[in-house]
Amino acid sequence: MNTTILAAVVAGLFSGFSLIVAIGAQNAFVLRQGVSRQHIGLVVAICAISDLALIGAGVVGVGALVQGHPTILRIVTVGGAAYLVWFGVRSLLAARHPKTLVAGAPSAKTSAVATAFALTWLNPHVYLDTVLMLGNLSTSYGPTGRWWFGAGAGAASILWFTTLGYAARLASRWFAHQRTWRVLDTVIGLVMFALAAMLLRTSF
Repeated sequence: MNTTILAAVVAGLFSGFSLIVAIGAQNAFVLRQGVSRQHIGLVVAICAISDLALIGAGVVGVGALVQGHPTILRIVTVGGAAYLVWFGVRSLLAARHPKTLVAGAPSAKTSAVATAFALTWLNPHVYLDTVLMLGNLSTSYGPTGRWWFGAGAGAASILWFTTLGYAARLASRWFAHQRTWRVLDTVIGLVMFALAAMLLRTSF
């Protein structure tokens, strides 16, 4: 691997980490699934593969297309904000009934899959970060280097979601108490409301 390719991969890796590490709706859900030990591999795979697809779209140049049509981005923003509000309400309601939040309690696989897809594909921040920002950054590395940049960013997503999901699983013994689950769900609910408000404020 020559110096130019290595530089593109490293830049993509660090750019990917810098954009994905911030706790948001998607990360909060992966964290919760990891702590509860429910469908971790499936949720991690959905989030990582979705990120790879979006990063690939950005590298190809879809970011420029979306940037030229702000109406599309606004529609996605409204839909994403509505879903974040719904998810926040659900989290706060769950915090009122911690007996249903004991780690290891069964949960529907279809619900976990649907939520993982929705928090990824209905989240405007995902498009802004992966498609627009990473897509634009990749262009500075040329026709070939941009793909190596995208590979580095994709590796960051895989590493992050895998670590978040399975590291949270290792910490699940600290979440065996109902009070801990109540606090976690309350925090997640408030984060969802804050993200929804921020999305609407920046778009309108």
